[in-house]
Formats: sequence, structure tokens, C-alpha cells
Amino acid sequence: MSDVIFREAVRADLPAVVALLADDVLGRTRDFTEVDAAYEKAFADIDADPRNQLIVADADGELLGCMQLTYIPGLGRHGAERQLIEAVRVRSDLRGRGLGRQMITWAVDQAKQRGCALVQLTTDKTRHDAHRFYLDLGFLPTHEGMKLPLPISVQI
Repeated sequence: MSDVIFREAVRADLPAVVALLADDVLGRTRDFTEVDAAYEKAFADIDADPRNQLIVADADGELLGCMQLTYIPGLGRHGAERQLIEAVRVRSDLRGRGLGRQMITWAVDQAKQRGCALVQLTTDKTRHDAHRFYLDLGFLPTHEGMKLPLPISVQI
């Protein structure tokens, strides 16, 4: 896809980002379609944190996709920083057209420019198409991830 720019999200993008998160088979079960105080707080926290970026794919003011990039300092790999890619979404009517590839390639380029030693991501075990997609981009399934869901208690 041409004419797409990648930029940090601004507050005005939040409704479109929330819609992208909910427009997904898994997102429908865990995200809302309306911006509420919890989303507002999360956006403000991400925006204020220099190690976090909420990135949007923008074509003439229309949001086509989003992802969150987090830069994690660590002692491993001789004190190297790593990039974590999360919440990757492409608008449902645009999937399969190469935008996801552009987004991940851009994110990896950002990690290289920053001097990161590693780019990592997680993808749900049920997302078989996503697994093929990431393998095709050169990602390797080197680790088994685990999560412990906690009860949500929103403090705003």
C-alpha cells in the first residue's frame, strides 16, 4: 500500500485505535468499541512514557492500522535494549494487502535505528495466519510464552 505514513498516535486518534482493537475475533471478547476513562488513562500513560509508542498507519488522515512499540532495557545480551511489538491491528477490509508487512518492517527498522539487539512479539496460539505471517518475516518461535490473567481493577 502506498501513501501510508507511520506516526505516533495523538489523542484524536484514540477512537479509531480502539475501534481497530475491537474489530478482531479476539478483540471482540476483551475490548470495547467506545473510548472510556480506562482507554483515556492508558493512552495518556503510553504517551507520557518515552519507552512506549502507539503507532498508527495513516493514509491522508484515515487510520488503517496500529501497533504499540515498547523498548525494554535489560542486562541480558550485554545490556542491550529490545523492542516489543504488541496490539498489531490492520483494518479488517484491508487485511491481506501488505499493510501488516509494511508496519512490521517499519517497526523493525525503528528497532535497528535505536540499536536494539532483539525484536520480540507475542501472538495468540489460535492466530495461525499470524504465525505464518511472522515466520515469513523472519521471526522465529524460540520461546513458549505464558500469561497469568489478573482481575481488572481500574483506578482512574
